Amino acid sequence: MIRNLSAVLLLLLSAGYSVAGLAQAYPERPVRMIVPFSPGGTSDLVARIMAAKLSDDLGQTVIVDNRGGAGSTLGVSIATRSTPDGYTLLVAHIALAINQTLYSKLPYNAMKDLDPIAKLGISPSAVVVNNKLPARNMKELIALAKKEPGKLNYGSAGIGSAGHLSVALLEHVAGVKFTQVPYKGGGPSVTATISGEVQFAIPVMASAASHVKAGRLRMLAVTSAKRPQAFPDVPTVREAGIPGYVYETWFGLFSPAGTPKPIITKLNQSAVKALGTSEVREQFLSQGLETDPSTPAELAKTLRDETAVWAKIIKSAGIPIN
Repeated sequence: MIRNLSAVLLLLLSAGYSVAGLAQAYPERPVRMIVPFSPGGTSDLVARIMAAKLSDDLGQTVIVDNRGGAGSTLGVSIATRSTPDGYTLLVAHIALAINQTLYSKLPYNAMKDLDPIAKLGISPSAVVVNNKLPARNMKELIALAKKEPGKLNYGSAGIGSAGHLSVALLEHVAGVKFTQVPYKGGGPSVTATISGEVQFAIPVMASAASHVKAGRLRMLAVTSAKRPQAFPDVPTVREAGIPGYVYETWFGLFSPAGTPKPIITKLNQSAVKALGTSEVREQFLSQGLETDPSTPAELAKTLRDETAVWAKIIKSAGIPIN
């Protein structure tokens, strides 16, 4: 029996040594970071900022691999099918939660097929209106919508886009109805708001900020839980009289499910370290983002909670399921 116990202890010690050795040795070759969107977007910028800092900290090159298509589901699918050894990472955002309901036949389950590593940042959107619209605040915008349901048009990048779902959430919370006019991207929807083709839009902050500062658009509110550093004098939608409304585009770092925990821990520590630097904070801020580091468990909770919220909103709004 003593021999058996010794063998068990030796096995456990050996396993512990192997786990520690695994984390210490990783990474031994370049790491691929998948971005499920085309180059140039906010997700791509977040990934490239993080890839540079992780490369420095880990001592191996982190290569950004853009795999856009199918509303981000193509790139996410590639990530979930990759070997869970820490050499394939994924930078995803709120679409990861939204798509669980928006697409009826996803080839993956985000909560089961991915391991959360760290939340990276959040980006608020902005409620912006055409300068001629007689609404100076959110209460006046909602009053106009209630007076003539469906008359006010808003621009978006299409069904299921952030510009669409952020308004769908506003309709759900405020009990109003608007009419969507889809465009081929968030940029064109902002341009349409400036010209008066549509009366308002809720684009990401990075798309709206320069136009607001130039006086081409009027910003009524920001959609985040708190006021962003770039616009400290602009109220949140909640502060403007719409309780229960928060819309933030969050970004997170993930790996395929089954990635060894020591590697997850090492990557989390590296990401949190990078997000704590003034360099990364300033780079994020220049893109309308704020750093928001977290533990793996906190990112898992964000994904779980957001999936539940958007399932309710998408079904309530009657948004077509692909």
